[in-house]
Amino acid sequence: MMKYPLANTLVIRRVFNTLRQSCFQQLKWATERLGVSHLWKFTLSPLEAEYLPSGNKIIFRGLDNSMSITSITVDKGYLCWCWFEEFFQVEKEEDFNRVDMSIRGELPEGYFKQIICTFNPWAENWIKKRFFDTEDDNVLALTTNYKCNEWLSEDDIALFESMKVRNPRRYRIEGEGEFGISEGLVYENFVVQDFDYKEISKRKSAESIFGLDFGYVHDPTALICAIADQEAKELYIFDEHYQKAMVNSEIASMIKYKGYAKEVIYADCAEPKSIEEIKRAGILRIQPAAKGKDSILNGIQFIQDYKLIVHSKCENTIIELNNYCWDTKDGVAINKPIDTYNHLLDALRYATCKLKKKPLMVTDKSFYNI
Repeated sequence: MMKYPLANTLVIRRVFNTLRQSCFQQLKWATERLGVSHLWKFTLSPLEAEYLPSGNKIIFRGLDNSMSITSITVDKGYLCWCWFEEFFQVEKEEDFNRVDMSIRGELPEGYFKQIICTFNPWAENWIKKRFFDTEDDNVLALTTNYKCNEWLSEDDIALFESMKVRNPRRYRIEGEGEFGISEGLVYENFVVQDFDYKEISKRKSAESIFGLDFGYVHDPTALICAIADQEAKELYIFDEHYQKAMVNSEIASMIKYKGYAKEVIYADCAEPKSIEEIKRAGILRIQPAAKGKDSILNGIQFIQDYKLIVHSKCENTIIELNNYCWDTKDGVAINKPIDTYNHLLDALRYATCKLKKKPLMVTDKSFYNI
């Protein structure tokens, strides 16, 4: 853009509010690293970056507001380029087509139009079929890996080398850039779609459920929020939180900030001290989830009776659902899931404890020794 004073760039993610802490910060960091930050002005409202010498801009939009995409105008020059970050999260091909059609029109000599899409290929979907499996002279499809990134530190590289040993499947996707193959998924009956959870909650058979899985250094703390329609056998997952290195006071503050402090939240019973500290911090209805022999398998089977409808903003839940698989022995699947891509899905199992709590119905008088 610094070379093309009439060119403007559009940066897109599936959900707008994820841009500030990702692409916006990355581009700001890049200007610092390249020693040109004094030539750029970054603003939060509106979320944009302006190249001061010529006035052309980088503008940020989310697919969750379709009007902000179709009505894009620039103050100066032309909208030439677009960057889709976390492109895998664009579930619908028509969403991409809508943006593609908005970047049209004649350009001055020497200018060109280009859409760049970057992503980790968590599973095969329409993206692979359209851009990798089909030849098109207008498409350049490249597979890169962490070895191509000159900005990685020695610690970053060590993380990938460790992943290669500890989690080969994740390494193939995040490290080597191979498409994940969704064979043996634990939960196959799920869809991604936008919905109004407040409308869902008005159903007579609807009940809200909340689950919390603890993490810290290597694993994230995961909160999942859903509405269960027990009559329709549908689970609507409408919110999530997914963050590493959270202490218990921060977890309590996060729950309060999201407005769930008065909800019944089922948490991993292996962390009684954490549950008690969070309760003392004001989350009074948090309680341990029941665990026992075969509780993982039983919990999975309970959820499998439901269709999972996941809101598109729950990005980490979508990634886990696309990668949580059954383990294999000698090439044959066994009744044990692989212990990865399961932080939010473990939290979902805990959350369903609320649905299983039923009053004890006694029909045998011998129970009372009568």
